[in-house]
This record gives sequence, structure tokens and C-alpha cells, in this order.
Amino acid sequence: MSGPGQEFGPRPAYREEAEQRILGGCGLMGVCDQSGARMSGELALRSMASMHDRGNGLGGGFAGYGIYPELPHLFCFHLLYNDDTAKEDTEFYLKKHFRVIMDEPIPTKPIRGIENEPILWRYFLDIAAGKLKETQLSVEDYVVHAVMDVNTYIDGAFVASSGKNMGAFKGVGFPEEIGEFYRIDEYKGWTWTGHGRFPTNTPGWWGGAHPFALLDYSIVHNGEISSYGINERYLEMYGYHCSLQTDTEVVTYLFDLMLRRHGLPIEIACKALASPFWKDIDLMPEEQRKLFTALRMVYGSALLNGPFAVVLGMADGMVALNDRIKLRPLVAARDGDVVYVASEESAIREICPHPEQSWMPLAGEPVIARVSEQGREKATSQGRQSPGQRRVAQGAGVGGAV
Repeated sequence: MSGPGQEFGPRPAYREEAEQRILGGCGLMGVCDQSGARMSGELALRSMASMHDRGNGLGGGFAGYGIYPELPHLFCFHLLYNDDTAKEDTEFYLKKHFRVIMDEPIPTKPIRGIENEPILWRYFLDIAAGKLKETQLSVEDYVVHAVMDVNTYIDGAFVASSGKNMGAFKGVGFPEEIGEFYRIDEYKGWTWTGHGRFPTNTPGWWGGAHPFALLDYSIVHNGEISSYGINERYLEMYGYHCSLQTDTEVVTYLFDLMLRRHGLPIEIACKALASPFWKDIDLMPEEQRKLFTALRMVYGSALLNGPFAVVLGMADGMVALNDRIKLRPLVAARDGDVVYVASEESAIREICPHPEQSWMPLAGEPVIARVSEQGREKATSQGRQSPGQRRVAQGAGVGGAV
């Protein structure tokens, strides 16, 4: 006589709730040379290509740091435009609020599978004289306000990245297609991050592909931020506006708020975003318990709930972080000065077959790679002098060198 669970024989193999909704999908990677040595973007492209099946072709992208050694002191805005009107409106805005030192199309090449691409343009900007005094904003806040204005108020215009000596390259397609489309193998940087998207809750569109960037921060993300609603409302109090139709956007802004505006050490910011459970905090030594209790009280609305793995790119390195239960895969490795992270170990071994060390980071424990200021300055100087590596055209842009 059979009972419940026995009369039908063995249970079927696990399957996702729908073939088009694989909740554990998306692949990500990051590589950082802590010496400041610049690596070809081809490494990131190869690493992401090995995780092709983690995406479905509805989003791919990369972020590179140290890629513009010719103009490292200027903010570089990567813009995506739906049409010429959006481009004209944005350029009117930029010329009003910045000195446009140079602008040009972002170099691309035709790739099968990449179609209906927006107008892709980049601008190298300095802040117009007197604007900071007039607005009483810091340099960084001035740029953030501009990014929010463009993304929120100019129809059909989206800022993909806005930092110095870095850029985000993203779109609709598999990551290896997007990398080839943007010719990222022709760039060199000391840090690269990559992403292959399998969207589950939001549409696949060019502005919604990863990375999401603001100033020098960029995020690639696998998972779901179920706390998006309260995170978004919390960020609005500080002037951040989410307009790109995906939960990942809040992670970028939270890191900018905590690291740049509040000046938290990266280790503390990670503990605020992926805080231990109260039951674990209660068992901590007194001083540690006081710290984590204070973080939960101050940053309760910034806590990221849900399954996630993220890689944060920064001007001076890279940070990888899992949720506090580790519901999404994340593997790390080290070989000399180079630190690697990825959704799968195979993506690391594709570009570093025999790392000195590899490990699986614990839940909520960040992997941090830092590039010294001296190393970055040396790499930038060498990149500026290196023949055949120029990735920026010469000449004045729409605003000219004023």
C-alpha cells in the first residue's frame, strides 16, 4: 500500500517554473590587476563567452577602468539615444552645464545578432567655470545631478556611464556579441567587469543591460533585489532617481551614497548592504554587536534583500559580494597581483588556467581588490605614451575646447 509521495514513483528532476524565466540565470565576472597593469578587454570577453548559456541574448555588457589614459582628468559620458531629437536635447543640456572638450561616436563594428542599436556617443567633459559656486554642489554631486536630469527628463536619452578614465559598454545581445560590437579588445584597463543577462522581471533593452554606472562606480548583478521598493524610496531622499526599469540600479546608487557621500569604508558598506541576521548579531562580542546594531538602525532601508551576487567596479579596484545566505553563485581566485571573480570557476580558468589560489567566498563576505594610486598613475602615463593604443579621436567636440 502506497502513501503520499510514493504512489507516483520517483519525483521528476528539478525544473525552473518556466523555460523563459530561469531565476538563477545571468553570469558575471570581474578581473583586477592590483599593480595597475592594464589588460586587454579581450580577457573579459573570453571569460563571459564561456558562460554563454547563463544568458538569453537580452543583455550583455562590460565596464573597463583605465581605458582613457589620453584624457584621464575628464568625465566621460557614454550616452545611448533613441533618436536625433534626444541627442540634440542632451547636447544642448551638456553645453549649458559643462565644457564639452570633445565628443565622438563610440566606435563599433557590425555584428550579426546586434540590431536596432541606439545612437551611441561619448562626451569628454569638464565643469563650466562658476557652476560649482552657483549651485553650491561638489564636483561629484554636480555630475550626479546631471546624470539624473538626463535619465529622468530627456526622453530617449540614457547615460550608460559618467566616470573618469572608465566606461560602460552595454546593449541587447549576448556578452561576446556586445564585446565584439564595441571592440572592447582594443581597450586596455586595470579592472574589467562583465555581464550576461537573463532578465526575469524587467524588459531586455539597451538601457537596462548591465553594468549600471554612476561616476566611477559600476555594478553587474546576478539575482533579484526584492527590497527594491524600499531601497528606491530611501534613495529618493538623497536625490537619486531610478529610471532604468531594473532593480540593479539601486545597488549602484547605494554604493555611491555610502562610499562617496557618507565616507564609509568598503568593508562597512558591504556589512550594511548584506547585514548578518539579528540572531547572529545577538551572539557577537559587545563591541561588534554595537557596530552591527548601529548599522541596521541607520541603514535599515538600504539593506539588500533577495538572492544576489554583485561585482562593483571602482576607480581603485573591484569588490564582489553575495547576499547573506549566498543564494547566487560566486567564485574567486588570485594569481600574483591579479584577482578574479565570476559566477563559475570555468570562467576564471578560461583566462587564468592555473591560479595560485581559488575559493568560494562566504555569504555576505566581500572579495576586495585594490589598485594603488601610484600603480594607476603609472599605468595611465604609460598608456598615454603607448603608440597604437589610442582609443580617443583627436580634435574638438560640439562645444570645442573653451
